[in-house]
Amino acid sequence: MRRSLPLALALLVLVPVSAAADATAFIGAYTNPERQQVRGFAAGVSILIVGFEGEYATAGEDDSAGTPSLTTFSGNIFAQTPFPVFGMRFYATTGAGVYREEFDAVNHQETNVVFNTGGGAKITLIGPLRARVDYRVLKLRGEPLRPSVVHRLYAGINLAF
Repeated sequence: MRRSLPLALALLVLVPVSAAADATAFIGAYTNPERQQVRGFAAGVSILIVGFEGEYATAGEDDSAGTPSLTTFSGNIFAQTPFPVFGMRFYATTGAGVYREEFDAVNHQETNVVFNTGGGAKITLIGPLRARVDYRVLKLRGEPLRPSVVHRLYAGINLAF
Protein backbone atom coordinates (compact mmCIF):
# COMPACT_ATOMS: atom_id res chain seq x y z
CA MET A 1 0.00 0.00 0.00
CA ARG A 2 2.77 2.43 0.89
CA ARG A 3 4.51 1.82 -2.43
CA SER A 4 1.39 2.36 -4.51
CA LEU A 5 0.87 5.99 -3.41
CA PRO A 6 4.23 7.26 -4.75
CA LEU A 7 3.67 5.26 -7.94
CA ALA A 8 0.22 6.79 -8.42
CA LEU A 9 1.57 10.31 -7.84
CA ALA A 10 4.44 9.69 -10.27
CA LEU A 11 1.99 8.53 -12.94
CA LEU A 12 -0.14 11.65 -12.46
CA VAL A 13 2.91 13.86 -12.94
CA LEU A 14 4.57 11.92 -15.77
CA VAL A 15 1.60 10.99 -17.95
CA PRO A 16 0.92 13.79 -20.44
CA VAL A 17 -2.46 15.42 -20.13
CA SER A 18 -3.96 17.27 -23.07
CA ALA A 19 -5.32 20.72 -22.56
CA ALA A 20 -8.58 21.79 -24.16
CA ALA A 21 -9.51 25.30 -25.18
CA ASP A 22 -12.78 26.93 -26.15
CA ALA A 23 -14.35 30.25 -27.02
CA THR A 24 -17.91 31.47 -26.45
CA ALA A 25 -19.92 34.33 -27.94
CA PHE A 26 -22.98 35.02 -25.81
CA ILE A 27 -26.10 37.12 -25.36
CA GLY A 28 -28.19 37.37 -22.22
CA ALA A 29 -29.62 39.67 -19.58
CA TYR A 30 -28.76 41.40 -16.35
CA THR A 31 -31.90 41.05 -14.23
CA ASN A 32 -31.61 43.95 -11.83
CA PRO A 33 -32.45 46.73 -11.31
CA GLU A 34 -34.20 46.41 -14.70
CA ARG A 35 -33.81 43.69 -17.31
CA GLN A 36 -30.95 44.78 -19.54
CA GLN A 37 -29.47 43.02 -22.59
CA VAL A 38 -25.84 41.94 -22.22
CA ARG A 39 -23.51 40.45 -24.80
CA GLY A 40 -19.94 39.32 -24.65
CA PHE A 41 -17.13 36.90 -25.32
CA ALA A 42 -15.23 34.36 -23.23
CA ALA A 43 -12.18 32.20 -23.98
CA GLY A 44 -10.64 29.58 -21.78
CA VAL A 45 -8.36 26.60 -21.36
CA SER A 46 -8.85 23.53 -19.19
CA ILE A 47 -6.77 20.59 -18.01
CA LEU A 48 -8.85 17.64 -16.80
CA ILE A 49 -11.43 19.27 -14.53
CA VAL A 50 -9.80 22.64 -13.75
CA GLY A 51 -9.70 25.57 -16.14
CA PHE A 52 -9.10 29.28 -16.51
CA GLU A 53 -11.17 31.74 -18.51
CA GLY A 54 -11.07 35.39 -19.53
CA GLU A 55 -14.35 37.18 -20.17
CA TYR A 56 -15.64 40.48 -21.55
CA ALA A 57 -19.30 41.50 -21.23
CA THR A 58 -21.12 44.74 -21.95
CA ALA A 59 -24.64 46.16 -21.60
CA GLY A 60 -25.58 49.56 -23.01
CA GLU A 61 -27.12 52.47 -21.14
CA ASP A 62 -30.91 52.80 -21.22
CA ASP A 63 -32.05 56.39 -20.52
CA SER A 64 -35.77 55.53 -20.58
CA ALA A 65 -35.36 52.89 -17.85
CA GLY A 66 -32.75 54.89 -15.95
CA THR A 67 -30.22 52.06 -16.26
CA PRO A 68 -26.49 52.78 -16.60
CA SER A 69 -24.21 50.88 -18.96
CA LEU A 70 -22.06 48.15 -17.44
CA THR A 71 -18.88 46.69 -18.92
CA THR A 72 -16.90 43.95 -17.17
CA PHE A 73 -13.53 42.28 -17.75
CA SER A 74 -12.82 39.27 -15.54
CA GLY A 75 -10.52 36.33 -15.08
CA ASN A 76 -12.14 33.16 -13.73
CA ILE A 77 -11.20 29.72 -12.50
CA PHE A 78 -13.63 26.86 -13.00
CA ALA A 79 -14.12 23.19 -12.19
CA GLN A 80 -16.07 21.02 -14.60
CA THR A 81 -17.14 17.44 -15.03
CA PRO A 82 -14.22 15.48 -16.53
CA PHE A 83 -16.38 14.20 -19.40
CA PRO A 84 -19.81 14.97 -20.84
CA VAL A 85 -22.83 13.58 -18.98
CA PHE A 86 -25.66 13.03 -21.50
CA GLY A 87 -23.82 15.42 -23.83
CA MET A 88 -23.40 18.14 -21.17
CA ARG A 89 -20.34 19.31 -19.24
CA PHE A 90 -21.39 21.08 -16.05
CA TYR A 91 -19.14 23.62 -14.37
CA ALA A 92 -18.88 25.95 -11.39
CA THR A 93 -16.83 29.14 -11.62
CA THR A 94 -15.57 32.10 -9.63
CA GLY A 95 -13.41 35.06 -10.49
CA ALA A 96 -12.59 38.74 -10.25
CA GLY A 97 -11.97 41.63 -12.55
CA VAL A 98 -12.78 45.25 -13.27
CA TYR A 99 -16.09 46.89 -14.15
CA ARG A 100 -17.02 50.27 -15.59
CA GLU A 101 -20.48 51.71 -15.09
CA GLU A 102 -21.57 54.88 -16.92
CA PHE A 103 -24.77 56.91 -16.99
CA ASP A 104 -24.67 60.17 -18.94
CA ALA A 105 -28.10 61.34 -17.70
CA VAL A 106 -26.60 62.03 -14.24
CA ASN A 107 -22.97 62.47 -15.36
CA HIS A 108 -21.89 59.32 -13.51
CA GLN A 109 -19.05 56.88 -14.08
CA GLU A 110 -17.60 54.30 -11.72
CA THR A 111 -14.64 51.99 -12.29
CA ASN A 112 -13.90 49.42 -9.61
CA VAL A 113 -13.51 45.73 -8.79
CA VAL A 114 -16.10 43.06 -9.63
CA PHE A 115 -16.30 39.54 -8.19
CA ASN A 116 -18.39 36.80 -9.79
CA THR A 117 -19.61 33.33 -8.88
CA GLY A 118 -21.78 31.02 -10.93
CA GLY A 119 -22.10 27.94 -13.03
CA GLY A 120 -23.56 26.45 -16.13
CA ALA A 121 -23.33 23.79 -18.80
CA LYS A 122 -21.70 23.29 -22.17
CA ILE A 123 -24.05 21.19 -24.31
CA THR A 124 -22.65 19.20 -27.25
CA LEU A 125 -24.41 20.00 -30.53
CA ILE A 126 -22.25 18.62 -33.35
CA GLY A 127 -18.50 18.05 -33.49
CA PRO A 128 -16.70 20.87 -31.67
CA LEU A 129 -19.81 23.10 -31.63
CA ARG A 130 -21.64 23.41 -28.31
CA ALA A 131 -24.37 25.53 -26.77
CA ARG A 132 -23.53 27.17 -23.44
CA VAL A 133 -25.84 28.40 -20.69
CA ASP A 134 -24.46 30.31 -17.72
CA TYR A 135 -25.73 32.02 -14.58
CA ARG A 136 -23.55 34.45 -12.60
CA VAL A 137 -23.89 36.63 -9.55
CA LEU A 138 -21.71 39.72 -9.89
CA LYS A 139 -20.72 41.77 -6.84
CA LEU A 140 -19.78 45.35 -7.71
CA ARG A 141 -17.47 47.20 -5.32
CA GLY A 142 -17.31 50.97 -4.99
CA GLU A 143 -20.35 53.19 -5.52
CA PRO A 144 -22.35 51.91 -8.49
CA LEU A 145 -25.77 53.39 -9.28
CA ARG A 146 -27.31 49.95 -9.71
CA PRO A 147 -27.56 47.50 -6.79
CA SER A 148 -24.12 46.16 -5.87
CA VAL A 149 -25.28 42.57 -6.57
CA VAL A 150 -26.22 41.92 -10.21
CA HIS A 151 -27.58 38.65 -11.65
CA ARG A 152 -26.68 37.63 -15.20
CA LEU A 153 -28.10 34.80 -17.29
CA TYR A 154 -26.85 34.07 -20.79
CA ALA A 155 -26.82 31.59 -23.64
CA GLY A 156 -24.16 31.32 -26.26
CA ILE A 157 -22.39 29.36 -28.95
CA ASN A 158 -19.21 27.66 -27.81
CA LEU A 159 -16.46 26.32 -30.07
CA ALA A 160 -14.03 23.76 -28.63
CA PHE A 161 -10.54 23.48 -30.12
